[in-house]
Amino acid sequence: MQIEIDQLLNEVRKSYDKALDHLKNELTKIRAGKASPTMLDGIRVEYYGTPMPLNQVSNITTADAKTIVIQPWEKSMLGPIEKAIFEANLGLTPMNDGEVIRLNIPPLTEDRRQLLVKQAKQHGEETKISLRNTRHKALEIIKKAVKDGYPEDAGKRLEEKVEDLTKDYGKKVDDMIHAKEKDIMTI
Repeated sequence: MQIEIDQLLNEVRKSYDKALDHLKNELTKIRAGKASPTMLDGIRVEYYGTPMPLNQVSNITTADAKTIVIQPWEKSMLGPIEKAIFEANLGLTPMNDGEVIRLNIPPLTEDRRQLLVKQAKQHGEETKISLRNTRHKALEIIKKAVKDGYPEDAGKRLEEKVEDLTKDYGKKVDDMIHAKEKDIMTI
C-alpha cells in the first residue's frame, strides 16, 4: 500500500510539472515587445506537402531587439513561410527580400500591453484549474484507500502533503504570471 501512495505523490508531482511546463510554453508565445525566435514556435510550414515546424525548414535568429530574421534552407520556401506567418495571425507582417524574411516587432501600446497581461493571467488561471483538478482526483483516491482499509491518520497526512504540494505549485504559477506581467509592462 505504501508503494501505491508514494506513486500517487509522484503522479501528482508529474502532473503539476506538466501543467507548469505547459504554462511556460504558453507564456513564451505572448510577445512582450521584444523579438524572440520562440514567438514562432508552433508555426507549421507546408514543405513538399507535409506540414513541418518552421524551425526545421529555416534558421531563425534575432538581428536586434525588434527584428526576427528567418533564413530558409531553400529559397523556394520563402513563399510558404510567408504564408504560414500570415495564417498564424501573430499581428506581424513578414518582409521578404528574396533571401530572408524579416519580422519587425512593433512597440506595444498600453491597451495591447494590458490585453497581453490579461491573456497571461488567463493562462495562469487555467493552469491553477488543472492543478485543482489533479488535487481533487488525488484526494478521491486517498479517500477510497482509507475506505478500503488504509490507516485514517496516514490518509490525513497524505491529504496534507497533496494540499501542500498544490499550494507550492500554485505559488509557482503566481510567480511565473507576475514575472511575465512585469516583462510585458516594462517599456
